[in-house]
Amino acid sequence: MARLRLPVLLALVGLVTMTPFAVMVLVAFAPPGGRTLPGAFDLTRATWENFSAVLSGADITRWAANSLVYSLVSVVLILLFSSMAGYAFAKKRFPGREVLFWSFLATLMVPFQATLVPYFVLVSRLGGVDTYWGLIVPTLANSQAVFLMRQFIAQLPDELFEAARIDGASEWRIYTTVVVPLITPVLATLGVFVFLWHWNDFLWPLVIGQSSRMHTLTVGLATLEGENVAVNQIMAGATITVLPCLLVFGLLQRYLTDSIATTGLKN
Repeated sequence: MARLRLPVLLALVGLVTMTPFAVMVLVAFAPPGGRTLPGAFDLTRATWENFSAVLSGADITRWAANSLVYSLVSVVLILLFSSMAGYAFAKKRFPGREVLFWSFLATLMVPFQATLVPYFVLVSRLGGVDTYWGLIVPTLANSQAVFLMRQFIAQLPDELFEAARIDGASEWRIYTTVVVPLITPVLATLGVFVFLWHWNDFLWPLVIGQSSRMHTLTVGLATLEGENVAVNQIMAGATITVLPCLLVFGLLQRYLTDSIATTGLKN
């Protein structure tokens, strides 16, 4: 009996977690203008009309492209910068390393809302409002990513790096041929989280993207609600926004589980 408690509890938690997503999809496929719930449970009346209306009526393709650029470019740059910084903080010796690292990590204690106005003033004075670089650059200094990379790289044996230096490898070659292959699981894990953070980000894209052409999907869908668009179409747009997240998670799930399993063995 005791063995069944945990699976039953997990099943209930999973059911509660999935319910909002299931309702979103059912309402998205419900007939336009009709009742949302409980009429949406009638699967015989499912239709693609809400998706067609959203894709043709709103500038959702432009918003999706903006979200994709914002998320993918941020993932690539954050993984590059955080892995290089993590390698330096973990394996390089230089004066003030610990002070610099913990000072950088202390920025985690400052909520993003407190830095929103200074960020906006700085980016606007540099001409970054309504631009891709203004959207992306302020989010690249990710202390959580650097901390994760530093902790993972610190566990790698020093003998690997000493052997590479004895063979005459440069620091760039050590980084690309020794560090990066060994941290692939944590890179994939971090990539999933960074992609989800940026794909679902709302506040900063809302502030910096002031015209419709620079809206991301999250901001664009919020504007649809203000235009009295039907609930079915809003749910159809929300369903579309979930698809890339599921795709990224499906592609990188193997690396995510490998990272968790490896961490457990080391502990």
